[in-house]
Amino acid sequence: MQIEPQHPEIPIKRQAQLLGISRSSVYHRSAVRADDQRVMRLIDEIYLDFPYYGSRRMARELTRRGHRTNRKRAQRLMRLMGLEAIYPKPNLSRPHPDHQVYPYLLRGVTIDRPNQVWSADITYIPLSQGWAYLVAVIDWRSRYVLAWELSTSLESDFCQRALRRALGTATPDIFNTDQGCQFTAAAFCDILKERSIRISMDGRGRAIDNIFIERLWRSVKYEEVYLRDYATIAEARLALTDYFDKYNLHRLHQSLGYLTPAEVHFNQPRTTQQAA
Repeated sequence: MQIEPQHPEIPIKRQAQLLGISRSSVYHRSAVRADDQRVMRLIDEIYLDFPYYGSRRMARELTRRGHRTNRKRAQRLMRLMGLEAIYPKPNLSRPHPDHQVYPYLLRGVTIDRPNQVWSADITYIPLSQGWAYLVAVIDWRSRYVLAWELSTSLESDFCQRALRRALGTATPDIFNTDQGCQFTAAAFCDILKERSIRISMDGRGRAIDNIFIERLWRSVKYEEVYLRDYATIAEARLALTDYFDKYNLHRLHQSLGYLTPAEVHFNQPRTTQQAA
């Protein structure tokens, strides 16, 4: 979704209101050059394979791939995307100093049935001009994607929408996220508390605490996102709708005994999984 900042009739603030996005996100995108957007897409691909790369190694890798980049530029673009090498995953969800953080409840817990544990996370989705953010809610036992939403900004509303959609299908015992402000926000946690769902949060810098959704992001990126060039967020939404339908209903998972997530989610499994 793109907005022309110099629209002759409608102020940019009003355009953002009509489209239901934040004004800051419009200005944010308008300041990013097309060449930077291409490099950001490549950074996303590199980071998925080498999440421990900081700005120095990222700049070297970009140069090796034909995009001569210095460390300062790599650092600027990684910050814009929410990526940090000190974390083994994209740091799109940043903690808020005034929000409550909950302990991690899943270490050593046996996951043996659907709707026992759900989790959510956010990832970056490149567009041909700009970018979007994808949040998904996944069931740990079946890998079934219960709900997802796209947003042009990291404001928390889209995470709450995804959660409410997921809870329209069932209620888990435990809900796990990272410590990002979208998930520690009172509005998000209150939705879980209203259903008496236990809240679990990853330890700082421990992507393995939410390993199943990290694997989902690899699948989404390599099997869908990197094969396409979404022109708009509407195009991305349409393509991802098709992808998640196939992922849930048709994609066989070796870890599920070559069953699909839907087969495991809606037919009680016979095997157990051990939480990371």
